[in-house]
Amino acid sequence: MNLNFKKAALFVAVVFSAAVSFAQTADSSNVKSDYVRPFSGGSAYRTWSIGVNAGLMSTFSVLSSNSKLDFTVPNIQYGYGGYIKKQILPGFGIQADVLMGKMNGDNAQPDALGKSPFKSFTTTLNYAGSLSANFTLANVNWQFIKGSMQPYITSGIGTMNYKPVLTTAAGTTMYFKSGGSAINELYIPVSVGIKFNISTGVNLELAYQLNFVYSDNLDGYHYGNNNDKFSYGHIGLEFAIGKRARPQLASHNPVASMRMEYLGEIKNAKDAMQVQIDSEKVKNQALQQQVAVANATIAKVTTDSDGDGVPDLYDKCPNTPAGIKVDGSGCPLPEVKPVEQQIIVTEADKKVVNEAVQNLEFETGRASISPRSYESLQRLAKLLADKKLHLKLAGYTDATGSAALNLQLSRDRAEAVKMFVVSRGADPAMIQAEGYGKANPIASNKTKEGRKLNRRVEFTLY
Repeated sequence: MNLNFKKAALFVAVVFSAAVSFAQTADSSNVKSDYVRPFSGGSAYRTWSIGVNAGLMSTFSVLSSNSKLDFTVPNIQYGYGGYIKKQILPGFGIQADVLMGKMNGDNAQPDALGKSPFKSFTTTLNYAGSLSANFTLANVNWQFIKGSMQPYITSGIGTMNYKPVLTTAAGTTMYFKSGGSAINELYIPVSVGIKFNISTGVNLELAYQLNFVYSDNLDGYHYGNNNDKFSYGHIGLEFAIGKRARPQLASHNPVASMRMEYLGEIKNAKDAMQVQIDSEKVKNQALQQQVAVANATIAKVTTDSDGDGVPDLYDKCPNTPAGIKVDGSGCPLPEVKPVEQQIIVTEADKKVVNEAVQNLEFETGRASISPRSYESLQRLAKLLADKKLHLKLAGYTDATGSAALNLQLSRDRAEAVKMFVVSRGADPAMIQAEGYGKANPIASNKTKEGRKLNRRVEFTLY
């Protein structure tokens, strides 16, 4: 028994080393892109694959103990097989398997008399062919761009052809079926395993397969009412068929393609934006050149080197000294001496002003001029217009009320007089109106008569 285990371990190590060596030779870097545009259809993938495997075969079952077997000492023998698979969906495929090998066991269960009728058995499995559904798990990975392994479960139905040979307790051999002919039976294979992506399109496979035989004839000995089972633990290689540039559908991670598609769209948008930015930069440079040309033209037309107000382009007398008045061509104007006009204020003029002052009245607390003041103010306006005289108006109030209101009222009354004489022909540029509020009283503000005198507008003619 120990020898068989040593042989089995050595066999697994050799197969595993060969697989790793092949993977390093074929594509140790595994740098090829696994990208497929989402929703591209099955033609974008490698959906066909073939596999070969070899391993250990025994009537041992993980579902029962050896004491329940027809032969209580199941020995380990070698088996080998292969399959071809069509991947229909990322997680589902159909595969056809073939399996061959031998099984051996010792120490048959005792018969009704309490004796073991057989010492051992050896069954040659000529072939076992099945059609199974394969369910690939965990091939969608949100943590890594490309997964390194895919667990799977396989189950199906098939037919097997085998020949049991029995060794009696006396040491003689006999066929289970007369003439040594083989037996054909149905069986149901159920497998669990894991595939490691060791290269592009090449997977290392480790699996355990439990086969349920549709009879109790596998070891040639009927004991109890249970059908026979046998196990096949194996290691193998799977090779994807098709163009190497296409990823294998079963090992492809669609999340990675979605990520690359997203990054590609971002890059395309960024490139398009950069093209637009570059285009706008070219347009801006053209506009800047146009602005520079326009500025140069404007500078040529508007430059006035001597500051005489006439651009150099039209200046026929350049370098005119500062302060010299020039004509439209930039040449100095002939000097014209101003004619001095002496303004004489006569007694008659003063009389008109005095009458306007004496007759000036306002409505109480307001800046509205009383109608009885209009006549004398009209004579004042005519005098100002005819003789071009200057007039200063100074408004005052009594001490009643706040200083701010009195100041504003005095200003408003002075302005009212100005607006009246201007409306009658006087030049507004020659009239100055100011308000001083309750400042500079000319009588006592404690009496009614004094306050009336303080509410006034003084006229200064010059």
